[in-house]
Amino acid sequence: MTRTGLLVTDMGLGSDMYRQQILDHYKNPRNYGELEDPDFTHVGENPSCGDTIRMQVALDDAGETIEAVRFTGDGCAISMASASMLSERLHGMSIEELHEMDTDDVTEMLGVDISPMRVKCAVLGRQVAQDGEKIHRGELDPDDRTKTEE
Repeated sequence: MTRTGLLVTDMGLGSDMYRQQILDHYKNPRNYGELEDPDFTHVGENPSCGDTIRMQVALDDAGETIEAVRFTGDGCAISMASASMLSERLHGMSIEELHEMDTDDVTEMLGVDISPMRVKCAVLGRQVAQDGEKIHRGELDPDDRTKTEE
């Protein structure tokens, strides 16, 4: 097992494929940019690393299904790749499914074991999307910025 500071891997062929996928999403993020008319926008940060992510989400007319996601931000390879992968996964997902997502879902999506120091980086996008929807429903204060706590 090798510790690189970013990832903990067993150096198998499968883990190398996932590391390449993470680098690809970092260098060529999917859904990076702005939505013209999002239903909600929210910003969050990882104070320990300096990552910042802004997620924008458009919902269907019933407000139950995610139709589009865009994100912007600045951060490490893990946070940016995770936000990029998440933006693809969220398309077509119900709001209920979004709220059921947890840390394990994010790390499984990345496909490699994340070192404990980088879990906050990996889950930032998910927390921003979840909190943004809670603000949209009036459950959280819109002036609060998400900060990773895990």
